[in-house]
Amino acid sequence: MTETELYREKFNELYACVIIPTYNNGKTLQGVITDVCKYCDHIIVVNDGSTDHSEDILRLFPYVQLVTYPVNVGKGWALRKGFEYARQEGYQYAITIDSDGQHFAKDLTAFIDKLESVKDAIIIGSRNMDQASVPGKSSFGHKFSNFWFRVETGINCPDTQSGFRAYPLLLLKDIRFYTIKYEFEIEVLVRAAWKGVKVEAVPVSVYYAPKEVRVSHFRPFKDFTRISILNTVLVIIAFLYIWPRNFFRVVFNKKKVRQLIHEHLFNPRESDTLKATSIAFGVFMGILPIWGFQLIVAIFLAVVMKLNKALVIIAANISLPPLIPFIIFFSFKIGGLWKGDEAVSLEFSKALSLESAADNIEQYLYGSITLAVLAAVAAWILTYFFLKISKKNRFQLSGNIR
Repeated sequence: MTETELYREKFNELYACVIIPTYNNGKTLQGVITDVCKYCDHIIVVNDGSTDHSEDILRLFPYVQLVTYPVNVGKGWALRKGFEYARQEGYQYAITIDSDGQHFAKDLTAFIDKLESVKDAIIIGSRNMDQASVPGKSSFGHKFSNFWFRVETGINCPDTQSGFRAYPLLLLKDIRFYTIKYEFEIEVLVRAAWKGVKVEAVPVSVYYAPKEVRVSHFRPFKDFTRISILNTVLVIIAFLYIWPRNFFRVVFNKKKVRQLIHEHLFNPRESDTLKATSIAFGVFMGILPIWGFQLIVAIFLAVVMKLNKALVIIAANISLPPLIPFIIFFSFKIGGLWKGDEAVSLEFSKALSLESAADNIEQYLYGSITLAVLAAVAAWILTYFFLKISKKNRFQLSGNIR
């Protein structure tokens, strides 16, 4: 059995198909379909209202399943219609490949190999974006998209703009999507990740034709604007709902809390300095007087600063309701040192609240910022030495066992 025959059989066993969305790619469509046919018998072409000779080309492949409609809507809509058709036909996985000749059908094997071990994930074909033929706008868009995806999901994905992907169709069927153009490929990734679908990657080759013959339907201003608006909405949802939801799901599960702390505090892949800095920054943000926005800002800055987000979030909850009176009281006391003779005295009470601080806001602000810095420094020192001592004890214990 040849390699291509082997992978055709694997496509059958996985109930997988290849979806090719196309719009006016008559110059390359025939070659893409021909190459894909070497590896897969289950091909769905979605003709997104092409006005060139694409229909004539598709007649050359009577065994290809066709979804077509007369008016061009957008790549996102084509993919959505392709997914819908594939599910109706009983497929469980769909690998999408662009019809412009940018991708190589030989890389379908990498997706199938990955699907055999990881069946509950969207698998991205990660391109080498450092090669000389990659257009500057594509390289910028690649980095831009990867950054915001990480902010929105906490997942570090190497290529969120690649159209070469494998989708678990059954895991996506209950998600209602809203976008219909290029931004759909961002929406589907983010919202699937929010649903708990994994995002994996495999390396793939990529070909960018010379500028004078390259065909692209991406409209830099319009489509980039649409993507930026979508990312703005997704970031707001992530900060106001997704991140707090995920945190409270963990907080109310003691087993997950212990597991989370153990995995992130004793993670051997991160330095003790990074862990201590993450906890110190979380404590700082938890005390900083930006009530209501502490966790949102902490998460965003943790992503930007490449800190351990889990440790930042845990430490930021130093401002839980039972501790708020203590934070306000000590903030006033420390603020009094800055104000000198103008300081206002305050008696400690469990009823202390932000309203109590409002009448003497200047003293409170000075004190809370100072307290945030001092507590962060103390948290860094304690965490760093705790980790060093723990590591030393574990090393000695392992030596005694030997």
